[in-house]
Amino acid sequence: MKFVDEAKIYIKAGHGGRGCVSFRREKFVPKGGPDGGNGGKGGDVIFRTAESHHTLLDLKYQQHQFAKNGGHGSGNNRTGRSAEDLEIVVPVGTIIKNFETGEVMADLSEVGQTFIAAHGGIGGKGNAHFTSSTHQTPRFAQDGMEGEEFTLKLELKLLADVVILGFPNAGKSTFISRVSAARPKIADYPFTTLTPHLGVVKYSDSKSFVLADIPGLISGAHDGSGMGIQFLKHVERTSLLFHIIDISMEPNTKAWSNFTAINEELGYYNPELLEKPQIVALNKIDLPHVRENVKKQVALFKKKGIILHPFSAVTGEGIKEILNKIIEILNQTG
Repeated sequence: MKFVDEAKIYIKAGHGGRGCVSFRREKFVPKGGPDGGNGGKGGDVIFRTAESHHTLLDLKYQQHQFAKNGGHGSGNNRTGRSAEDLEIVVPVGTIIKNFETGEVMADLSEVGQTFIAAHGGIGGKGNAHFTSSTHQTPRFAQDGMEGEEFTLKLELKLLADVVILGFPNAGKSTFISRVSAARPKIADYPFTTLTPHLGVVKYSDSKSFVLADIPGLISGAHDGSGMGIQFLKHVERTSLLFHIIDISMEPNTKAWSNFTAINEELGYYNPELLEKPQIVALNKIDLPHVRENVKKQVALFKKKGIILHPFSAVTGEGIKEILNKIIEILNQTG
């Protein structure tokens, strides 16, 4: 399934039905009074979140969503049928914005959460409604009210406890495939991961947590370089950042430079991201030239006040310690 995390759609609620102008015409009732019924209510446009949906793909190709109009009133005081509401199912984590103003109308972050984005019009009153002692034969009725209509921008922000960050080919996909059931594409070239992947990690007797593998960032991502800008928004909801560093290949052979470059991109995009707790890890220590450099890199980060966790996503070495640290921080953050 193609991952789509943005969509522009036009929604329109149903119009209310017209009221009816009618007079009783019964045998032996020569002067029947007004009996025009009211119009029915137009359908609302309602968004609902569901775990079964993980992308906005459907709405990307169905950009016009219309609820039905209410039925018209009729004689004998019969009210028109109210239209059914139009329900649009979206993934958990969907943000609904007014496309014209940019105003956030709803942030749907829980399963089963609903939001009425456009209200249907109220049905018009029939002429029976306007009967009074001074006006016994009204020959008019109301039109139904028009339903609301909006152009919306939908954005999906993944809900994950931990987001994995790092340059392309740092080993993010290998890590998530090792600790969860997620199976992202893995190969030895940049931008193997073209869409975010979610994996549920159940470790020991601890509570499970959701891990997200975000496509690799590069320097200048906040300005649109590479693919990172498309996915940086998914980092905003997470509780913990897991930063994977790879110094096995040129030109990214300096761990501290890698670390600061990624954090600069986070800061440019949203400075609040730098306030989130981070776990920093050095991957690929199964390679001899990386292992030789481990002690030096650990000492360098220690001087900066940061603990560097060496590990190998391929062999599994050091992963147990990292998972313990992740669980410890998640428990602290609630």
